[in-house]
Parts: sequence; structure tokens; C-alpha cells
Amino acid sequence: MYRSPSHLPEQSRSTISASLNERLADGLDLHSQIKVAHWNIKGPQFAALHPLFETFAVSLANHNDSVAERAVTLGGKAYGTTRHVAKTSRIPDYPQETTKDLEHVRLLAERIEAYLAGARESRKVAEQHQDTDTVDMFTGIITEFEKHAWFLRASLEN
Repeated sequence: MYRSPSHLPEQSRSTISASLNERLADGLDLHSQIKVAHWNIKGPQFAALHPLFETFAVSLANHNDSVAERAVTLGGKAYGTTRHVAKTSRIPDYPQETTKDLEHVRLLAERIEAYLAGARESRKVAEQHQDTDTVDMFTGIITEFEKHAWFLRASLEN
């Protein structure tokens, strides 16, 4: 661990940093999957979903940056190469041949929900180590991506 401005003990910072890197891998993977959906979507919902997916991708890219920088601020490193993400991410693989609009919606809803499960786990780790700043960061991510998942699920209901 590197020197950190955090007052948390080194062991806590190390544990939280490891959890942050797990979420970074998930977030980078999810970002690439959202972009695949954005690029390949076809169908009657194209005009509404194409920009919506881009909004999700931009938001997630910003959160990924915050997660990575928090790991480094705590004295850890940020691991985010494509090869590392491919080995580490817990987000299910994306069927890249998908083009149908509502199939992309379903696939992204499932993957965002998997991402949220991981974010909640990382928030719990931060809570256990009394790192309120990391808790706050994850609360913001969770709140925003629960809304995104709701938008997607609402698009699937009749």
C-alpha cells in the first residue's frame, strides 16, 4: 500500500481497495457491453434507446473513474486493463450478435442488476471498515443505476 491521506488503518484500506478493483472490473466490462448495445441496436425503439444507452455509458465511465481514483486515494492501485477485466469481471458475457431493441434492453437490465449486486457488496465492505466516503460513493452509484435498471425493466412491461 502507498501512503494515503485517509485515516483508515492500512488493512482496512487494502481490503476496501481490493473491493473497489472488483467493482472497477465489473464497471469496465459493463461499460463495454452497453457500448456494444448502443452500436448494434435495431428496431422500433432505436430512436429512444440509442441515446439512452449512451447516457448510461457516459455515466458509468465517470463512476468507473471515481472507483479507480478512490482505490488509489486509499493507497492501492487501480487495475483496469482489458485482460485483467476479462479475467476478473463477474458480469455475464454479452451475446454480441444481438440486434433486436428489446433483447438489448433485457440483456442490459440483467447486467446492470449484476453490477448493482456487486456495488452493494462493496458498499457493505466499506461500511464494515467505517469508510463513509466510499459508502457515499457507492450509494450514489447504486441510486443512479437502480434508476437505469428501472427504466429498462419498465420498457419490457406491457
